[in-house]
Amino acid sequence: MKNVPYELNVTRPSNFYGASSLIKGPTAGNVDQFKADNYFDFHDSPIMYCQPDTATIPVGNCSVLVSVYSPNKKLKAAEVREMVAQTMDAQRQYLGGTLPVDHYSILIYLFQGMSLSGASGALEHCYSTMLNMPEADAKALDQSIKDVVAHEFFHIVTPLNIHSEQIADYDFINPQMSKHLWMYEGCTEYAAHHVQVKYGMISFEDYLDDIKQKMQTAQFYKDNLPFTEMSKGALDVHKDQYGNVYQKGALIGMCIDIKLRELSGGKYGIQNLMKDMAKKYGKNNFFLDDNLFNEIAAITYPEIGNFLVKYVAGPDPLPYKEILGSVGIDYISERNTKKVSLGKPGIRPNMETQRLKITNTLNLSPFGQKLGLQDGDEIVSIQGTPVTFENAQDVISDFQSNTAEGEKVKIVVARKNKEGQSKDVTLKAKASLTEVKEKNVVAASASPTAEQLKLRKDWLESRP
Repeated sequence: MKNVPYELNVTRPSNFYGASSLIKGPTAGNVDQFKADNYFDFHDSPIMYCQPDTATIPVGNCSVLVSVYSPNKKLKAAEVREMVAQTMDAQRQYLGGTLPVDHYSILIYLFQGMSLSGASGALEHCYSTMLNMPEADAKALDQSIKDVVAHEFFHIVTPLNIHSEQIADYDFINPQMSKHLWMYEGCTEYAAHHVQVKYGMISFEDYLDDIKQKMQTAQFYKDNLPFTEMSKGALDVHKDQYGNVYQKGALIGMCIDIKLRELSGGKYGIQNLMKDMAKKYGKNNFFLDDNLFNEIAAITYPEIGNFLVKYVAGPDPLPYKEILGSVGIDYISERNTKKVSLGKPGIRPNMETQRLKITNTLNLSPFGQKLGLQDGDEIVSIQGTPVTFENAQDVISDFQSNTAEGEKVKIVVARKNKEGQSKDVTLKAKASLTEVKEKNVVAASASPTAEQLKLRKDWLESRP
Protein backbone atom coordinates (compact mmCIF):
# COMPACT_ATOMS: atom_id res chain seq x y z
CA MET A 1 0.00 0.00 0.00
CA LYS A 2 3.05 2.29 -0.19
CA ASN A 3 2.39 3.69 -3.64
CA VAL A 4 -1.35 4.21 -3.67
CA PRO A 5 -3.04 7.61 -3.08
CA TYR A 6 -4.34 8.39 0.41
CA GLU A 7 -7.24 10.51 1.58
CA LEU A 8 -7.81 11.62 5.18
CA ASN A 9 -11.05 13.17 6.42
CA VAL A 10 -10.97 15.00 9.76
CA THR A 11 -14.03 16.19 11.67
CA ARG A 12 -12.91 19.24 13.65
CA PRO A 13 -14.38 21.75 16.12
CA SER A 14 -15.85 24.69 14.23
CA ASN A 15 -13.26 27.14 15.63
CA PHE A 16 -10.22 25.03 14.73
CA TYR A 17 -7.95 25.17 11.67
CA GLY A 18 -5.75 22.35 10.38
CA ALA A 19 -2.36 23.59 9.16
CA SER A 20 -0.33 21.22 6.97
CA SER A 21 1.60 20.92 3.74
CA LEU A 22 -0.73 18.18 2.53
CA ILE A 23 -3.00 18.99 -0.41
CA LYS A 24 -6.35 20.14 0.99
CA GLY A 25 -9.45 18.94 -0.75
CA PRO A 26 -12.94 20.46 -0.52
CA THR A 27 -14.21 21.26 3.00
CA ALA A 28 -17.79 20.20 3.82
CA GLY A 29 -19.03 21.81 7.02
CA ASN A 30 -16.65 20.76 9.78
CA VAL A 31 -14.98 18.02 7.75
CA ASP A 32 -11.54 18.71 6.23
CA GLN A 33 -10.16 16.54 3.45
CA PHE A 34 -6.42 16.00 2.94
CA LYS A 35 -4.84 14.13 0.03
CA ALA A 36 -1.45 12.54 -0.57
CA ASP A 37 -0.06 10.81 -3.65
CA ASN A 38 1.51 7.97 -1.65
CA TYR A 39 2.15 6.69 1.87
CA PHE A 40 5.51 8.44 2.23
CA ASP A 41 4.01 11.88 1.52
CA PHE A 42 1.13 11.01 3.86
CA HIS A 43 3.19 10.06 6.92
CA ASP A 44 5.75 12.79 6.22
CA SER A 45 3.23 15.63 6.51
CA PRO A 46 2.15 16.56 10.06
CA ILE A 47 -1.13 18.40 10.62
CA MET A 48 -1.60 20.75 13.58
CA TYR A 49 -5.12 21.63 14.66
CA CYS A 50 -5.71 24.66 16.89
CA GLN A 51 -7.59 27.95 16.96
CA PRO A 52 -6.19 29.69 13.88
CA ASP A 53 -3.15 31.94 14.15
CA THR A 54 -1.44 31.82 10.78
CA ALA A 55 0.69 33.94 8.49
CA THR A 56 2.10 33.47 4.99
CA ILE A 57 5.62 34.28 3.78
CA PRO A 58 6.38 34.52 0.05
CA VAL A 59 9.93 33.22 -0.55
CA GLY A 60 10.64 33.45 -4.27
CA ASN A 61 8.81 30.57 -5.96
CA CYS A 62 7.71 29.13 -2.58
CA SER A 63 4.79 30.03 -0.30
CA VAL A 64 5.51 29.36 3.39
CA LEU A 65 2.66 28.89 5.87
CA VAL A 66 3.30 29.67 9.56
CA SER A 67 0.89 28.29 12.17
CA VAL A 68 1.38 28.91 15.92
CA TYR A 69 -0.20 27.34 18.99
CA SER A 70 0.68 29.41 22.08
CA PRO A 71 -1.55 28.49 25.05
CA ASN A 72 -1.19 31.93 26.68
CA LYS A 73 -0.93 33.87 23.39
CA LYS A 74 2.67 34.91 24.13
CA LEU A 75 3.77 34.35 20.53
CA LYS A 76 1.94 35.28 17.32
CA ALA A 77 2.35 33.92 13.81
CA ALA A 78 2.87 37.47 12.52
CA GLU A 79 5.84 37.81 14.90
CA VAL A 80 7.34 34.57 13.60
CA ARG A 81 6.94 35.87 10.05
CA GLU A 82 8.97 38.97 11.02
CA MET A 83 11.63 36.75 12.65
CA VAL A 84 12.24 34.34 9.77
CA ALA A 85 11.27 36.13 6.52
CA GLN A 86 14.72 37.67 5.98
CA THR A 87 16.51 34.43 6.86
CA MET A 88 14.37 32.35 4.50
CA ASP A 89 14.89 34.77 1.63
CA ALA A 90 18.64 34.63 2.31
CA GLN A 91 18.35 30.82 2.15
CA ARG A 92 16.66 31.13 -1.23
CA GLN A 93 19.61 33.20 -2.48
CA TYR A 94 22.05 30.80 -0.81
CA LEU A 95 20.49 27.95 -2.80
CA GLY A 96 20.87 29.78 -6.09
CA GLY A 97 17.69 31.88 -6.23
CA THR A 98 15.11 29.10 -6.68
CA LEU A 99 13.88 26.65 -4.06
CA PRO A 100 13.25 22.96 -4.83
CA VAL A 101 9.75 23.16 -3.27
CA ASP A 102 6.82 25.46 -4.08
CA HIS A 103 5.12 25.24 -0.66
CA TYR A 104 6.28 24.73 2.93
CA SER A 105 4.79 24.84 6.43
CA ILE A 106 6.26 25.91 9.78
CA LEU A 107 4.15 24.45 12.60
CA ILE A 108 5.01 25.77 16.07
CA TYR A 109 3.63 24.12 19.20
CA LEU A 110 4.55 25.91 22.44
CA PHE A 111 4.01 24.20 25.79
CA GLN A 112 3.79 25.32 29.42
CA GLY A 113 6.04 23.75 32.05
CA MET A 114 7.42 20.41 30.91
CA SER A 115 6.62 18.82 27.55
CA LEU A 116 5.05 15.36 27.38
CA SER A 117 8.36 13.89 26.20
CA GLY A 118 10.44 15.89 28.66
CA ALA A 119 12.31 17.44 25.74
CA SER A 120 12.02 20.19 23.15
CA GLY A 121 13.24 20.66 19.60
CA ALA A 122 12.11 20.23 16.01
CA LEU A 123 11.77 17.61 13.31
CA GLU A 124 12.16 18.22 9.61
CA HIS A 125 9.87 16.88 6.91
CA CYS A 126 10.14 17.23 3.15
CA TYR A 127 7.64 20.09 2.99
CA SER A 128 7.37 21.22 6.61
CA THR A 129 8.95 21.43 10.04
CA MET A 130 7.32 20.91 13.44
CA LEU A 131 8.71 22.88 16.41
CA ASN A 132 8.01 21.85 20.00
CA MET A 133 9.33 24.52 22.42
CA PRO A 134 8.70 26.03 25.88
CA GLU A 135 6.27 28.95 25.69
CA ALA A 136 7.89 32.39 25.77
CA ASP A 137 7.48 35.73 24.02
CA ALA A 138 8.94 36.76 20.66
CA LYS A 139 12.02 38.42 22.18
CA ALA A 140 13.04 35.34 24.16
CA LEU A 141 12.43 32.92 21.26
CA ASP A 142 13.74 35.11 18.42
CA GLN A 143 17.23 33.67 17.79
CA SER A 144 16.21 30.12 18.72
CA ILE A 145 13.38 30.10 16.17
CA LYS A 146 15.62 31.68 13.51
CA ASP A 147 18.32 29.04 14.04
CA VAL A 148 15.91 26.09 14.20
CA VAL A 149 13.82 27.16 11.19
CA ALA A 150 16.97 27.86 9.15
CA HIS A 151 18.31 24.41 9.98
CA GLU A 152 15.09 22.51 9.26
CA PHE A 153 14.31 24.49 6.08
CA PHE A 154 17.71 23.56 4.63
CA HIS A 155 16.66 19.91 4.87
CA ILE A 156 14.73 20.49 1.64
CA VAL A 157 18.17 19.99 0.05
CA THR A 158 19.32 17.01 2.09
CA PRO A 159 17.82 14.49 2.54
CA LEU A 160 14.94 15.53 0.23
CA ASN A 161 17.14 15.93 -2.87
CA ILE A 162 20.37 14.22 -1.74
CA HIS A 163 20.07 10.89 0.06
CA SER A 164 21.36 7.32 0.23
CA GLU A 165 19.45 4.11 -0.38
CA GLN A 166 18.70 3.78 3.37
CA ILE A 167 16.85 7.10 3.37
CA ALA A 168 15.14 6.62 -0.01
CA ASP A 169 13.01 3.73 1.28
CA TYR A 170 13.18 4.20 5.04
CA ASP A 171 12.03 1.21 7.06
CA PHE A 172 10.45 2.49 10.27
CA ILE A 173 10.14 -1.05 11.70
CA ASN A 174 13.77 -2.06 11.11
CA PRO A 175 15.57 1.23 10.44
CA GLN A 176 18.95 1.14 8.73
CA MET A 177 21.22 4.15 9.20
CA SER A 178 23.40 5.81 6.58
CA LYS A 179 27.07 6.54 7.29
CA HIS A 180 26.66 10.16 6.30
CA LEU A 181 25.00 12.11 9.10
CA TRP A 182 27.94 14.53 8.73
CA MET A 183 26.18 15.65 5.53
CA TYR A 184 22.48 15.24 6.42
CA GLU A 185 22.63 16.98 9.79
CA GLY A 186 26.14 18.43 10.00
CA CYS A 187 26.23 20.33 6.70
CA THR A 188 22.61 21.40 7.26
CA GLU A 189 23.50 22.84 10.68
CA TYR A 190 26.55 24.52 9.16
CA ALA A 191 24.50 26.12 6.38
CA ALA A 192 21.88 27.38 8.87
CA HIS A 193 24.49 29.60 10.58
CA HIS A 194 26.70 30.27 7.56
CA VAL A 195 23.77 31.80 5.65
CA GLN A 196 23.15 34.25 8.51
CA VAL A 197 26.68 35.68 8.50
CA LYS A 198 26.89 35.56 4.70
CA TYR A 199 23.80 37.76 4.32
CA GLY A 200 24.48 40.10 7.24
CA MET A 201 22.00 38.81 9.84
CA ILE A 202 24.74 38.13 12.39
CA SER A 203 28.18 39.71 12.71
CA PHE A 204 31.53 38.10 11.94
CA GLU A 205 32.32 38.16 15.68
CA ASP A 206 29.03 36.42 16.52
CA TYR A 207 29.80 33.79 13.91
CA LEU A 208 33.24 33.15 15.41
CA ASP A 209 31.53 32.72 18.80
CA ASP A 210 29.22 30.12 17.23
CA ILE A 211 32.22 28.22 15.82
CA LYS A 212 33.91 28.31 19.23
CA GLN A 213 30.78 27.07 21.03
CA LYS A 214 30.46 24.13 18.64
CA MET A 215 34.13 23.23 19.22
CA GLN A 216 33.65 23.38 22.98
CA THR A 217 30.47 21.30 22.96
CA ALA A 218 32.07 18.74 20.63
CA GLN A 219 34.67 18.09 23.36
CA PHE A 220 32.01 16.21 25.35
CA TYR A 221 31.87 13.56 22.62
CA LYS A 222 34.39 10.97 21.42
CA ASP A 223 36.57 12.86 18.95
CA ASN A 224 38.50 9.73 17.87
CA LEU A 225 35.32 7.86 16.91
CA PRO A 226 35.13 7.97 13.07
CA PHE A 227 32.06 9.98 12.12
CA THR A 228 30.90 7.43 9.57
CA GLU A 229 31.02 4.72 12.23
CA MET A 230 29.10 6.89 14.69
CA SER A 231 26.46 7.61 12.03
CA LYS A 232 25.95 3.95 11.23
CA GLY A 233 25.43 3.14 14.92
CA ALA A 234 23.55 6.31 15.88
CA LEU A 235 20.35 4.41 16.77
CA ASP A 236 21.99 1.83 19.03
CA VAL A 237 25.66 1.33 19.91
CA HIS A 238 26.59 5.01 19.44
CA LYS A 239 23.26 6.68 20.29
CA ASP A 240 24.91 8.68 23.11
CA GLN A 241 27.16 10.29 20.48
CA TYR A 242 24.36 11.43 18.16
CA GLY A 243 24.34 15.04 19.44
CA ASN A 244 27.77 15.52 17.90
CA VAL A 245 26.16 15.73 14.44
CA TYR A 246 25.17 19.32 15.32
CA GLN A 247 28.63 20.15 16.67
CA LYS A 248 31.51 18.35 14.95
CA GLY A 249 29.21 17.58 12.02
CA ALA A 250 28.77 21.31 11.38
CA LEU A 251 32.52 21.89 11.84
CA ILE A 252 33.19 19.21 9.20
CA GLY A 253 30.95 21.22 6.85
CA MET A 254 32.89 24.40 7.67
CA CYS A 255 36.25 22.74 6.97
CA ILE A 256 35.07 21.31 3.64
CA ASP A 257 33.63 24.69 2.63
CA ILE A 258 36.87 26.58 3.34
CA LYS A 259 38.99 23.91 1.68
CA LEU A 260 36.79 23.96 -1.42
CA ARG A 261 37.10 27.76 -1.58
CA GLU A 262 40.87 27.48 -1.25
CA LEU A 263 41.17 24.88 -4.02
CA SER A 264 38.84 26.79 -6.40
CA GLY A 265 40.33 30.25 -5.88
CA GLY A 266 37.24 31.27 -3.92
CA LYS A 267 34.72 30.41 -6.65
CA TYR A 268 33.27 27.11 -5.38
CA GLY A 269 32.03 26.20 -1.90
CA ILE A 270 29.90 23.62 -0.16
CA GLN A 271 26.68 25.36 -1.21
CA ASN A 272 27.75 24.83 -4.84
CA LEU A 273 28.55 21.19 -4.10
CA MET A 274 25.13 20.60 -2.54
CA LYS A 275 23.45 22.25 -5.53
CA ASP A 276 25.40 20.09 -7.99
CA MET A 277 24.63 16.91 -6.06
CA ALA A 278 20.92 17.81 -5.86
CA LYS A 279 20.91 18.20 -9.67
CA LYS A 280 22.60 14.83 -10.10
CA TYR A 281 20.32 12.87 -7.75
CA GLY A 282 17.11 14.75 -6.91
CA LYS A 283 14.10 13.52 -4.98
CA ASN A 284 13.69 10.22 -6.84
CA ASN A 285 17.31 8.97 -7.08
CA PHE A 286 19.77 7.91 -4.40
CA PHE A 287 23.51 7.40 -3.99
CA LEU A 288 25.23 4.31 -2.55
CA ASP A 289 26.65 4.92 0.92
CA ASP A 290 30.04 3.39 0.14
CA ASN A 291 30.45 5.43 -3.06
CA LEU A 292 29.70 8.93 -1.70
CA PHE A 293 33.29 10.03 -1.04
CA ASN A 294 34.35 9.02 -4.55
CA GLU A 295 31.31 10.81 -6.00
CA ILE A 296 32.20 14.03 -4.14
CA ALA A 297 35.87 13.77 -5.18
CA ALA A 298 34.79 13.36 -8.82
CA ILE A 299 32.55 16.44 -8.64
CA THR A 300 35.17 18.55 -6.80
CA TYR A 301 38.83 17.67 -6.16
CA PRO A 302 40.81 14.55 -5.14
CA GLU A 303 42.00 16.50 -2.08
CA ILE A 304 38.40 16.69 -0.80
CA GLY A 305 38.05 12.91 -1.15
CA ASN A 306 41.29 12.46 0.81
CA PHE A 307 40.02 14.87 3.49
CA LEU A 308 36.78 12.89 3.89
CA VAL A 309 38.64 9.57 4.18
CA LYS A 310 41.09 10.92 6.76
CA TYR A 311 38.89 13.13 8.95
CA VAL A 312 35.34 11.79 8.49
CA ALA A 313 35.94 8.05 7.97
CA GLY A 314 39.08 8.14 10.12
CA PRO A 315 39.88 8.97 13.77
CA ASP A 316 42.05 12.06 13.17
CA PRO A 317 40.96 15.36 14.79
CA LEU A 318 39.89 18.09 12.38
CA PRO A 319 42.80 20.38 11.36
CA TYR A 320 41.30 23.62 12.70
CA LYS A 321 44.59 25.52 12.82
CA GLU A 322 45.41 24.81 9.18
CA ILE A 323 41.89 25.31 7.81
CA LEU A 324 41.04 28.50 9.73
CA GLY A 325 44.53 29.87 9.18
CA SER A 326 43.87 29.95 5.42
CA VAL A 327 41.12 32.57 6.01
CA GLY A 328 43.08 34.66 8.52
CA ILE A 329 41.58 33.22 11.70
CA ASP A 330 43.83 32.13 14.58
CA TYR A 331 43.05 28.93 16.44
CA ILE A 332 44.55 28.07 19.84
CA SER A 333 43.54 24.73 21.34
CA GLU A 334 44.14 25.86 24.95
CA ARG A 335 45.54 28.83 26.90
CA ASN A 336 45.47 30.32 30.38
CA THR A 337 43.52 33.56 30.64
CA LYS A 338 41.61 35.70 33.12
CA LYS A 339 37.90 36.30 32.74
CA VAL A 340 34.73 36.92 34.73
CA SER A 341 33.54 33.47 35.74
CA LEU A 342 31.25 31.87 38.30
CA GLY A 343 33.68 28.96 38.45
CA LYS A 344 32.41 25.43 37.86
CA PRO A 345 29.23 24.96 39.89
CA GLY A 346 27.21 21.82 39.30
CA ILE A 347 24.35 22.71 36.92
CA ARG A 348 21.51 20.64 35.50
CA PRO A 349 18.27 21.54 33.72
CA ASN A 350 15.01 21.55 35.69
CA MET A 351 12.53 20.36 33.06
CA GLU A 352 9.53 21.40 35.16
CA THR A 353 10.55 25.07 35.52
CA GLN A 354 12.58 25.18 32.29
CA ARG A 355 15.50 26.76 34.18
CA LEU A 356 19.11 25.84 34.95
CA LYS A 357 19.47 24.64 38.54
CA ILE A 358 22.67 24.84 40.60
CA THR A 359 23.15 21.42 42.20
CA ASN A 360 26.36 22.17 44.14
CA THR A 361 28.55 25.19 44.88
CA LEU A 362 31.80 23.38 45.73
CA ASN A 363 33.74 24.82 42.78
CA LEU A 364 32.49 28.42 42.74
CA SER A 365 35.02 31.11 41.88
CA PRO A 366 35.65 33.91 44.43
CA PHE A 367 33.24 36.04 42.35
CA GLY A 368 30.57 33.33 42.47
CA GLN A 369 31.04 33.12 46.25
CA LYS A 370 30.69 36.90 46.60
CA LEU A 371 27.38 36.77 44.74
CA GLY A 372 26.13 34.29 47.31
CA LEU A 373 24.92 31.51 45.00
CA GLN A 374 23.43 28.56 46.87
CA ASP A 375 22.63 24.92 46.15
CA GLY A 376 19.15 24.72 44.63
CA ASP A 377 19.19 28.22 43.10
CA GLU A 378 17.68 28.41 39.60
CA ILE A 379 19.02 31.09 37.26
CA VAL A 380 16.26 33.47 36.14
CA SER A 381 18.28 36.26 34.51
CA ILE A 382 21.82 37.60 34.15
CA GLN A 383 22.25 41.37 33.87
CA GLY A 384 18.55 41.68 33.04
CA THR A 385 18.56 39.08 30.24
CA PRO A 386 16.21 36.11 30.88
CA VAL A 387 18.03 32.76 30.77
CA THR A 388 16.32 29.83 29.01
CA PHE A 389 17.51 26.39 27.90
CA GLU A 390 17.78 27.71 24.37
CA ASN A 391 19.81 30.87 25.06
CA ALA A 392 21.78 29.91 28.19
CA GLN A 393 25.05 29.25 26.37
CA ASP A 394 24.82 32.53 24.43
CA VAL A 395 23.85 34.61 27.50
CA ILE A 396 26.65 33.18 29.66
CA SER A 397 29.24 33.54 26.88
CA ASP A 398 28.17 37.15 26.26
CA PHE A 399 28.31 37.87 30.00
CA GLN A 400 31.84 36.50 30.30
CA SER A 401 33.10 38.32 27.22
CA ASN A 402 31.54 41.72 27.85
CA THR A 403 31.68 42.18 31.63
CA ALA A 404 34.59 44.31 32.85
CA GLU A 405 36.44 43.84 36.13
CA GLY A 406 34.74 45.91 38.84
CA GLU A 407 31.45 46.19 36.93
CA LYS A 408 28.29 45.82 39.02
CA VAL A 409 26.60 42.50 38.31
CA LYS A 410 23.00 41.47 39.02
CA ILE A 411 21.91 37.85 38.76
CA VAL A 412 18.32 36.94 39.62
CA VAL A 413 17.74 33.43 40.96
CA ALA A 414 14.62 31.56 42.04
CA ARG A 415 15.28 30.34 45.59
CA LYS A 416 13.05 28.24 47.84
CA ASN A 417 12.39 29.40 51.42
CA LYS A 418 11.96 27.14 54.45
CA GLU A 419 8.32 26.54 53.52
CA GLY A 420 9.37 25.33 50.07
CA GLN A 421 7.98 28.37 48.25
CA SER A 422 10.06 29.81 45.43
CA LYS A 423 10.87 33.53 45.37
CA ASP A 424 13.04 35.59 43.04
CA VAL A 425 16.19 36.84 44.76
CA THR A 426 18.57 39.41 43.24
CA LEU A 427 22.26 38.69 43.87
CA LYS A 428 24.71 41.58 43.48
CA ALA A 429 28.51 41.85 43.43
CA LYS A 430 31.30 43.62 41.59
CA ALA A 431 32.83 41.45 38.89
CA SER A 432 36.28 40.04 39.55
CA LEU A 433 38.54 38.07 37.25
CA THR A 434 39.43 34.41 37.70
CA GLU A 435 42.30 32.59 36.00
CA VAL A 436 40.81 29.86 33.82
CA LYS A 437 41.91 27.51 31.09
CA GLU A 438 40.27 28.64 27.89
CA LYS A 439 39.91 26.03 25.17
CA ASN A 440 39.29 26.41 21.44
CA VAL A 441 40.16 30.09 21.13
CA VAL A 442 39.02 31.39 17.74
CA ALA A 443 39.85 34.99 16.77
CA ALA A 444 40.59 37.07 13.68
CA SER A 445 44.34 37.30 12.98
CA ALA A 446 45.93 40.62 13.90
CA SER A 447 47.78 40.89 10.57
CA PRO A 448 46.16 38.70 7.91
CA THR A 449 47.62 38.59 4.41
CA ALA A 450 45.77 39.91 1.37
CA GLU A 451 45.34 36.30 0.18
CA GLN A 452 43.77 35.27 3.51
CA LEU A 453 41.40 38.26 3.48
CA LYS A 454 40.29 37.51 -0.08
CA LEU A 455 39.55 33.88 0.78
CA ARG A 456 37.66 34.97 3.92
CA LYS A 457 35.57 37.35 1.81
CA ASP A 458 34.79 34.59 -0.70
CA TRP A 459 33.80 32.32 2.19
CA LEU A 460 31.69 34.72 4.28
CA GLU A 461 30.32 37.41 1.97
CA SER A 462 27.49 37.08 -0.51
CA ARG A 463 28.22 37.71 -4.17
CA PRO A 464 26.21 40.40 -6.00
